[in-house]
Order: sequence, then structure tokens, then C-alpha cells
Amino acid sequence: MRHSITEAKTHLGELVHQVEEGSAIELTRRGRAVAMLISIPAYERLKGEPQAPWDSIEQVRKTFDFESLDIDPDEVFGLR
Repeated sequence: MRHSITEAKTHLGELVHQVEEGSAIELTRRGRAVAMLISIPAYERLKGEPQAPWDSIEQVRKTFDFESLDIDPDEVFGLR
């Protein structure tokens, strides 16, 4: 969704409800995008600390049950 800042001021309560339901609102000034209105969970995901590559790989290994998919994790990752 896209709204001018002036429109957003007028309808802020309604826009916040839309954002809480998962929408992202682009705010414009003179037709140019200048800001985004997003939910707290979306913001938290975006600002999260980047993980080291090895930590990300380990997280994937712990998250998915490769055996139930008939996949050997060592073939996929080749790491130990």
C-alpha cells in the first residue's frame, strides 16, 4: 500500500491496524517514497543481528529432519 504523509496523518489509526494485520505501508512525500510503516515483528526480523555462516548452517541442521526426507545431511552440507 502507498499513502502520502498527509493521508497517513489523517488515517493513522486505520493504517496502524492494517500494519498490525501484516500489511506494509509505503509513505510518500510529493510522490516519492520516503518511509515505510511496518509491524514490530517485521522490524525485529529486519534489524536482527546477522549470524555467522557456520551458525546459520548449524541452525538449518537442527531445524530440519533430513532423515525423514531421506537426505543425508553430510551430503548436503559436507561439513563437520
